[in-house]
Amino acid sequence: MNNYQLVSDYKFNETYRKSFNELAKLVFGIDFQEWYEKGCWNDNYICYSFADGDQIIANASISKMTLVANDKEYQAIQVGTVMTHPDYRHQGLSGKLINVIIDRYEKEYDFIYLFANNTVLDFYPKFGFKRVTESSFSLHISDRKRHTVKMNTLRRLDTNNENDFNLLKGFAAESIPVSSIWGVKNNEHLLMFYFILVFNDSIFYIEEEDVVVVFKQEGTHLHLFDLVSKRRVEMTKILDCIVTTEIEKVHFYFTPDYDDQNMQIDFITDKVDTLFVRPLLKVPTTHFLFPLTSHA
Repeated sequence: MNNYQLVSDYKFNETYRKSFNELAKLVFGIDFQEWYEKGCWNDNYICYSFADGDQIIANASISKMTLVANDKEYQAIQVGTVMTHPDYRHQGLSGKLINVIIDRYEKEYDFIYLFANNTVLDFYPKFGFKRVTESSFSLHISDRKRHTVKMNTLRRLDTNNENDFNLLKGFAAESIPVSSIWGVKNNEHLLMFYFILVFNDSIFYIEEEDVVVVFKQEGTHLHLFDLVSKRRVEMTKILDCIVTTEIEKVHFYFTPDYDDQNMQIDFITDKVDTLFVRPLLKVPTTHFLFPLTSHA
């Protein structure tokens, strides 16, 4: 094998960080620069990479976070940003980095997990990861809910506005899990990534509930991506603020703490990102969905 150097935790090394960013743009079309410049790359996101000279040629990053499942906490490592430069593929570099991460963290944390696309579903089981099926949650809106809309309580937030950005950063730092059934905390860096780079046009603040809501409306369907709050909020009140009269169905991108006879719950069989866990986590929850905004 070529004599590549294993490097890690180099967010303050400008040469490596810029090379990592170029690789991320090449492989995924993701530009981490603004996220870094705004101070959101913290110590809970660590890159493990191979470098050929000054060039990052392969990477697997980890995100440290806490999973809350049925009010019990688990310390977890999520693997993400797994990528190899096209000129350096078929050398087993990604596999070596996965093994480095497993060796480094498996004894310190309750489990390691990741989300894989359909092209690598056979790759991660080689490292002891087990495939786990998540569920989808959607709600058919009753007439009662659709007639109690309070859309005027919403204020759209913009991460390019300093005051809005500081508000969001405060929420991300102090947020509680979106669900006591299945949620995460200590994931400020990932929340800010989604605020800045993914959902900047879909973030709203409900002042009277003191909650940040991330959602989009498409026709008669509303896609609710996240609720970010510092205390437990009532889902009914949130829906009253965001569900307009034409909405017929709400899709949740997390596990809702909400008991409603109109809630439809189904196992997901065609998910773009498939969950893999090592070791297999035994929790008394049949249906769950990791919050989308916690995906690395």
